[in-house]
Amino acid sequence: MAYEPGSSNRREELVAVIHRVRNRWRLKLALRGAVIVVAGTLLALMLSASSLEALRFSPAAIISFRVIALIVFAGLVMIGFVQPLRRRVTDGQVALYLEEKDRTLEAAILSAIESVPAEAGSDRGPSPALVEKLVDQAIEKCRALEDGVAYVGIERVNQVVRFEYAKDGLRARGSPIAVPPGVKTLPHNQSIECLEMAPKGGPLAGTLIALSERGLDTGGNLLGFLIGGRDGQGAGGAFSLKRTDDFDVSDCAATPDGNLLVLERRFSWTRGLAVRIRSVPLAAIKSGALVDGRELMFADMGSQIDNMEGVSVHRDSSGALVLTLLSDDNFSLLQRTLLLQFTLVRE
Repeated sequence: MAYEPGSSNRREELVAVIHRVRNRWRLKLALRGAVIVVAGTLLALMLSASSLEALRFSPAAIISFRVIALIVFAGLVMIGFVQPLRRRVTDGQVALYLEEKDRTLEAAILSAIESVPAEAGSDRGPSPALVEKLVDQAIEKCRALEDGVAYVGIERVNQVVRFEYAKDGLRARGSPIAVPPGVKTLPHNQSIECLEMAPKGGPLAGTLIALSERGLDTGGNLLGFLIGGRDGQGAGGAFSLKRTDDFDVSDCAATPDGNLLVLERRFSWTRGLAVRIRSVPLAAIKSGALVDGRELMFADMGSQIDNMEGVSVHRDSSGALVLTLLSDDNFSLLQRTLLLQFTLVRE
């Protein structure tokens, strides 16, 4: 079946996103080049002034150093501006750059860009439905990168702040966002530990899912909150995660198949340290709900664990889902910093 570009507008939108990323990259190169030229020129002028003073400003020295200064300036312009900006960067190379920055892209952008056959009249090509799906996925993931926003929960003051790192990089300043009233009543130093943006395409898309470490509802279950959402005003309300066996929340991560993996830990002087991961269906999370999930992993002091406080999810090159766990040693000689990885095997 011949490929008919029924989704050409979507593909053009993807290409437009790629072009904006390339333009931002070229702007960064230009700014870096400007810094190189200015700094190099100032250094050359200072060295010239010092040398001319030593040579008592003789006419020959003045002419020589003027020529040298011009050569240095031209060389810096060539190195800082001309060579970097003359380099041609294809859409495919920009796609690879984006996928390198975010491993979850899994070649989605590159596949979408290369999905249209080279020969317009070819009878062999990918399914239009497949092309449209690839392009839609790529656009959504590009937009997520383009947003360039990070959200951070701050204990003790019970705040969630937003950092626009795509705009300001490491200089980005955090701006507090609106949160449900219950967040402000969480216990001191036991407030939000899990903060995860709900995946796009689901009923909670655009909503921050937050779970407290040990903030409890009237039933003794762990308090959770839905922050932001489609109205962006901190609405969404509260829900609860069933608390069992004295475990507290330490982090969470959403999986591509629609689950929220909740990392929990427990410590007591009689039972020691233990950690576990529960898988909670995202579809069950809604305002007023009490949710629970099946246990994926349990480990105690008989295993190589420590104060596990971080969890993330990614797919490896084979497509397998990999969980990464990280511990916090609290600057203590009695604790370790451990990095553990597991492959999630479906039953």
